[in-house]
Amino acid sequence: MRDITAVKIESLSVYYKQTPALVNINLSVQQGDFLGIIGPNGGGKTTLLRSILGLVPFSGSINIYGNDFAKNKTAVGYVSQFSNADRLFPITVKEAVLTGRLPAGLSLFHRYLTVDHKEADVLIAKVGLTDCARRDVHELSGGEFQKMLIARALTLHPKLLLLDEPTANVDASSREQIYQLLRELNKDMTIILVTHDLLAVSSHVSSLACLNKTLFYHGEPELNEDMVNSLYGCPVDLIAHGVPHRVLKTHEEGVSNV
Repeated sequence: MRDITAVKIESLSVYYKQTPALVNINLSVQQGDFLGIIGPNGGGKTTLLRSILGLVPFSGSINIYGNDFAKNKTAVGYVSQFSNADRLFPITVKEAVLTGRLPAGLSLFHRYLTVDHKEADVLIAKVGLTDCARRDVHELSGGEFQKMLIARALTLHPKLLLLDEPTANVDASSREQIYQLLRELNKDMTIILVTHDLLAVSSHVSSLACLNKTLFYHGEPELNEDMVNSLYGCPVDLIAHGVPHRVLKTHEEGVSNV
């Protein structure tokens, strides 16, 4: 299974006007991998996902199972960053999940088929939201809302799932539930996850990439002093529950908390 390349990125660069967002990125993700991408704000993590989705102009090449995104759209599911604005839309959980089944060239009076409703029910149950199916999305907790977005992303049975900060704005219990859900999904699909959650992600993913406009590391999911210092450009302490977590050795001065 892992002999198949799910995503191959070669010489990828993205510029916003004259400002570099990504510079000469080369990254290969094998089928069945669970890749976590970490890095500072403005480091290009979201831009990398948007590049894979064909949403930003770039130089270089990106192949998804041997094709570009335009030729392989149904192979990719995407969960964007959490947005409070999205939660205010007057729609139920099931209706929100059903929108993932909308075809291209949607007509104003589109009606979902029985198979669409069945698929939505299955996915809502899969993410543990059966009791919430008829609730309005604004009534959901942060964790429930993220699970709903994951269910929506799964409606076309993607082989590759991209997630942008899926555990932001959720409590510790919901964060663990989401990681458990993703581990289960990883049995059937490749996952690429962007996050600031350094401590949690290294415990759950199978490989790690460190990104700050350029790729500093891609390999085993273990954080070390040199890796994190190179990524953030200064000595770093990791903070867990408000307490310094000494996975890195003590620094005498110039410490930055993440």
